[in-house]
Amino acid sequence: MVKVPRVKLNNGLEFPLFGLGTWKSKPGEVTQAVKDAIDIGYRHIDCAHVYGNEPEVGAAIKAKLEDKTVKREDLFITSKLWNTFHRPDLVEPSIKKTLSDLGLEYLDLYLIHWPMGYKEDGDLFPEKDGKTLYSDVDYVDTWKEMEKLVDKGYTKSIGVSNFSAPQLDRILAIAKIKPVTNQVECHPYLNQKKLLDYCKSKNIVITAYSPLGSPDRPWAKPDDPQLMDDPKLKNVAEKYHKTPAQILLRYQIQRGNITIPKSVTKSRIEQNFNIFDFELADEDMKYIDTFDCDGRVCHLNWIKDHKHYPFNVEF
Repeated sequence: MVKVPRVKLNNGLEFPLFGLGTWKSKPGEVTQAVKDAIDIGYRHIDCAHVYGNEPEVGAAIKAKLEDKTVKREDLFITSKLWNTFHRPDLVEPSIKKTLSDLGLEYLDLYLIHWPMGYKEDGDLFPEKDGKTLYSDVDYVDTWKEMEKLVDKGYTKSIGVSNFSAPQLDRILAIAKIKPVTNQVECHPYLNQKKLLDYCKSKNIVITAYSPLGSPDRPWAKPDDPQLMDDPKLKNVAEKYHKTPAQILLRYQIQRGNITIPKSVTKSRIEQNFNIFDFELADEDMKYIDTFDCDGRVCHLNWIKDHKHYPFNVEF
């Protein structure tokens, strides 16, 4: 069994650098995918309430605990606070709901999913006349409630997702507990070098989501460039006798980023995991860095008028 390297977080805890993402993994498919991943050697599973599949992920975790493939302390489970639950009185009930759905007593990591709050007490995507309805809650107040979740034992670590450097500065200015990670879109078309350098300076780890360029994102257009079809990437893959996906994942691991590719196909879950038997040379790492074209795919342009929209700044 391959031992996945770990990164030490700023609270002293260690976390696997590689895990399984579950965004867009359908109920009916995700239970088997998580079981397969744990059997293959994955120990980090990345979840979120808004993905709508936490009960199915929980069923897989329960099965693997019961058949003694793993113990609870072997697993690292992440989930996220959705945008409609930023109001301080909703934070604790939200993690309790996630824990109930996953069948767990605690999380290893809980993140604020986005800095933007949506209107509470209704749908997860509240709308009127086709326009998303916003909350005026400040994520700084949400963070203060996140800290209480650690004190109460609901989660071991807390962090954020999709936050810009100025937004992290605001959190750090008031934090009693620092975010351990900022989970952001990260791949060679959007290599996040400036944000990565900033986070390193604050001892915050980057978690790279959509490391393969999210080819199955729901809003993709047929003529959008596909990262995994890039001839430059294919040339690097041929050099190492690996797939383009394996090169992309190895690239993130060598940058020290926690990396969470999503798949429900056993052969792909296995192939994605097979990245610890080679190393990219420095010149190839630098070459892949040159692919950057500010190619953000998870942009949420339709809510860029939100006062806490994170992508209106340089990084």
